[in-house]
Amino acid sequence: MSENVRFQVEGLNRRTLVAGSVSLLAMPSVFSSALAATSPVNVGVIVSLSGANAQFGINSRNGIELVADEINAAGGIKELGGVKINLIVADSTSTPTTAGTVAQRLITQNDVVAILGAFASSLTIAISDVAERQDVPLLTMSFADQITGRGYKNIFQVVAKASVIGRAQFDYTAAIAQAAGAKIDKIAIMYEDTAYGTAQAGGLRAGAKAANIEIVMDDAYPLGIADATPLVNKLRTSGAQAVFPVSYLNDSLLIIRTMRQQRITIPAIGGAAGYVIPDFEKGLGEFAENVLSIAPANYDLAPELTERFRKRFGYFMVHEALEHAVCLDVLVQAIGKAKSAKAQDVVAALRSTKFTGGWTKAMPGDAVEFDQTGLNKLSVPLMVQWRNKELVSVWPKDIAKSAARWQS
Repeated sequence: MSENVRFQVEGLNRRTLVAGSVSLLAMPSVFSSALAATSPVNVGVIVSLSGANAQFGINSRNGIELVADEINAAGGIKELGGVKINLIVADSTSTPTTAGTVAQRLITQNDVVAILGAFASSLTIAISDVAERQDVPLLTMSFADQITGRGYKNIFQVVAKASVIGRAQFDYTAAIAQAAGAKIDKIAIMYEDTAYGTAQAGGLRAGAKAANIEIVMDDAYPLGIADATPLVNKLRTSGAQAVFPVSYLNDSLLIIRTMRQQRITIPAIGGAAGYVIPDFEKGLGEFAENVLSIAPANYDLAPELTERFRKRFGYFMVHEALEHAVCLDVLVQAIGKAKSAKAQDVVAALRSTKFTGGWTKAMPGDAVEFDQTGLNKLSVPLMVQWRNKELVSVWPKDIAKSAARWQS
């Protein structure tokens, strides 16, 4: 029991003692009603706080905590009488088997209205299996098509799926090159062999095929490579005019550093994940400048919101923090719409509502609305580019904050 709840219950006990035992017997619901009115709404947060994906998990937790603290400071969930949000945070580690076990334990041991998490798609898929069985909604910003592609009723994905992001990764690149007067005839794809990497590579292939562009290199690799030299050597001899790597942080650093050290200067267009966090620029320095990447959202679309994150945590609001912030905002809006913190009431609200205002304004599309699969049908990817240690939105033109730089 929280200190806030304990204080109010103790106050009730003192009042009933003064009023006398008869009044308590005559009104048996007084105690339970007061407790219900002050009990917080528990929200489970399952993210990687250890292992290879720990930084992404920490970023995600930071975004969620920012929104929860702001809602609580503003008076809590007003539709439920001002109850506060209580985050129950658990470490999924970076292993899918552990993530599923953690989800099972968290849900069965706590009365949670929903789960948020877990950034890495392989972890989210494991968590989603548990959430579906337990009839608890899961809101996620993970990409993999499989997340909302299995007919589950309790899973909600606030970003575009990976195959759509991969297709945009190619299509936007082709448009940027064309606008710069450049022509692409051959491309290379390299991707980690996870659910995220595999699905996004599929979107890249579809884009290249539709544009009749030759894929001269199409290589999967295991997550966490120790040496990118074999991949980069193959890239060197492929004749590709642009390369599309899809990877998390450590692999992204290895790939770009090895390319630039070998003086391979063709444009590299990252697949979000490791390419759009401060550690990418910190790890590469000048090699990061002008690297392009697809992204589901970017902090420069709504600085009036995202600068609060920078002020509190000391770095720009990375996309996983932003989109997990959106997840919590949408969840709280759904609770308000349902006027209930019961999981299935909230699921019904999530499925029937277009969510606007608040943190949804930071998403391309300015709102969140889920289709019958649980996918946000309003989400569109955008292209960002590293400029002087910041990420700048450069495509599509209607939301770009600066023109893209193409270096061939």
